[in-house]
Amino acid sequence: MSKPKDKQTTLQEIKDEVLAFAAERDWQPFHSPKNLSMAIAAEAAELMEHFLWSSPEESVAALAREDLRQKVEEELADVIIFAFEFANIAEIDLATVIKCKMQKNAQKYPVEKARGRSDKYTEL
Repeated sequence: MSKPKDKQTTLQEIKDEVLAFAAERDWQPFHSPKNLSMAIAAEAAELMEHFLWSSPEESVAALAREDLRQKVEEELADVIIFAFEFANIAEIDLATVIKCKMQKNAQKYPVEKARGRSDKYTEL
């Protein structure tokens, strides 16, 4: 079986796969918004741990190391899987909320003010 590619896989296909995985294991009783939000935070912390005490340049270079890259990919996948499961149980349409949030971000961070800056929108 070939690996799915981002351009070939829909969000709904991934949501369905995540939902089926949890259902097969009867994990729904544990997948409350509280628990899933905490799981997302815990997995995000595990992702961050790989870059702790690294400079920005070192963090970029570290991804070239295959052993670290595999660990980072797995942690990122865990974050995203829990986020998809959260969307499942909360009945959130990810495509819609992402597009809406990107529109809001575009208003908060207009290109002419935000280009090349990392300031918060209130400081632009």
